[in-house]
Amino acid sequence: MTRTPSVILVATMACAMLAGCSSYVPVAGGDNFAYLYGKGAAAMRLEARIYQQEHGQAMIYYRLHTRDLLYKGTGGGGPYHARIVMGYEAYKAPGAKQLLDSASTFVKDQAANPDEDKALVGSMPLRLQGDSPFYIQVTAHDLNRDARSTVMLRVERGIEATSQTFLPMGPNNLPLFDDHVDAATPLTIETRNLAGALLYVDHYPAIDILPAPVFTNTPPPVPGVAPDSSFTLLVGADGSFPFTTGASGYYHFRPDTATDEGYTLFVHQPNYPVIHTTDGMLPPLRYITSSKEWEGISTAPDPRQAMERFWTDAAGTRDRAREAIAAYYGRVESANRHFTSYTEGWKTDRGLVHIIFGTPTSIRKDADQETWVYGDETNLMSLSFIFRRRKEPFSDNDMVLQRDPLLKSAWYRNVESWRNGRVLQY
Repeated sequence: MTRTPSVILVATMACAMLAGCSSYVPVAGGDNFAYLYGKGAAAMRLEARIYQQEHGQAMIYYRLHTRDLLYKGTGGGGPYHARIVMGYEAYKAPGAKQLLDSASTFVKDQAANPDEDKALVGSMPLRLQGDSPFYIQVTAHDLNRDARSTVMLRVERGIEATSQTFLPMGPNNLPLFDDHVDAATPLTIETRNLAGALLYVDHYPAIDILPAPVFTNTPPPVPGVAPDSSFTLLVGADGSFPFTTGASGYYHFRPDTATDEGYTLFVHQPNYPVIHTTDGMLPPLRYITSSKEWEGISTAPDPRQAMERFWTDAAGTRDRAREAIAAYYGRVESANRHFTSYTEGWKTDRGLVHIIFGTPTSIRKDADQETWVYGDETNLMSLSFIFRRRKEPFSDNDMVLQRDPLLKSAWYRNVESWRNGRVLQY
């Protein structure tokens, strides 16, 4: 995982629920959700997760990075100040018009050096809505820059043990903002709802099968076919337990063997989700190389040099090659941040389409489906990709593409653009 030099813990209080706060403005109107995935690695990074504690209590934890924020002085130099409004809106479903609930809080941070990169961590309470799942849009608004970033989260309800009743914390005793960690990472996992309970833990090996091109009928692999090891853990009376990750793959924790519901912790390659080493940059290149090219690059005495030669030959010049490399692996990293499920985001169906085709013009969402459209939705020449949520106990972010033979020409056109060193946004 990427590390930050230091962390600022921000204590926050939410404004009054339902009545709302005048400083919070919805980030986007309508039901086009393309903005959720349109931000690259250099955008204002917002991470958020939900922790459902005992007795129906829930918190939203969030993290920003100070390098992404604009710090302003008072005219005479430091100290410099950032001003952020954190807020959420709750809806019954993505695209629903009726607002169930909202809240916001004002965050102010002070720094002697406006260029220092720190993690800005805070929390705000979330009021749970009934017994049915609902959705929240968590938004950070940098008031100094007038820039916003938003994430959407599904709030689980009616199940005693879900991923949201577990909160993984790192060595600094602060929450992790996804469930993907390096091997040999020591953690403390809090689950107050299951204090004193015995947990059954299964470990599954990593799935490294890449998704097939968008025009084929090859189905994606099925996660969780059979664990390669199993053991038990006892949750402490305080509702937490220590855990150190082992081999790559994923661990599934559950309090009852009669159900698959529980919490999954994933172990990925070092430095995930960032891609900057040869080992990390090589596998995604498979999407745009022929079998012969891939064999030559992957078995070369110096794979990095072979990759550089591939991009330089494709782009024609070293400068254009650098631009193409930055664009391609920027999309790989973005896919990791948005689409990771039982495997890294770039290995998923949505990751595949995002890397090859870029950010859609529009995205329509409901509880179990996303439709990506490239071009005008009313134009018959536009491209449409339909992803359907797959029901499995390890991740609620697993969506499978409805493949279509009619997408073959568009696929090869975009792949060929990458192979010519051009970034093609349909």
